[in-house]
Amino acid sequence: MAVTVDQGDTPAVRVPGRRRSRRAEILDVAVGLFAARGYYGVSMDDIGAAAGVTGPALYHHFAGKEAMLAAALYPVSEDLLAGGAARVAEHPADPAGALVALVEFHVDFALAHPAVIALHLHELDRLPEQPRREIRRLQRRYVEVWVDTLTTLRPDLTPAEARVLAHATFGLMNSTPFLSVEVDRSRSAGLLRAAALAVLQSTTADTLA
Repeated sequence: MAVTVDQGDTPAVRVPGRRRSRRAEILDVAVGLFAARGYYGVSMDDIGAAAGVTGPALYHHFAGKEAMLAAALYPVSEDLLAGGAARVAEHPADPAGALVALVEFHVDFALAHPAVIALHLHELDRLPEQPRREIRRLQRRYVEVWVDTLTTLRPDLTPAEARVLAHATFGLMNSTPFLSVEVDRSRSAGLLRAAALAVLQSTTADTLA
């Protein structure tokens, strides 16, 4: 069965004061279960039971687990790309400011949505080829937002070298599913931002010293 990408309510976008749809609530439950147990460790019955929804009502919202996973992951990649581009646009002719804004944006997202980050890290390959390719395409475009900013700020870097630093920084910032609850969110955000900027702003001489 083909899985189409649904760009409706997702765990990544919440509007203050707006009542969430039942579909979005079910998707939140599914994301939490997938992140905790793994995609293959969760059945539609598990999701329905946790969400308090019967089988027919559940299938009214989603055709199956693949549709839920696609609905969770695709809009997240869209939001990251749009948000990253918007942060850069707020700092014309200021690549240093743009880089700080990108780091702050991604760290805030990763801390707010650790379950979605876990799905991206571990479950993306469960999707059929078409939605998986679309998500990968969006991810590559998001990476290039960072690469363009880095190479503008640091002419010592080639685009390929900037991609290495960008991916290394994503690995650091996307560690939020594994962070200790003993450190509060504001402190975690500060530590992640500082570490990410240290990676991105270090020169070859610094790393070899």
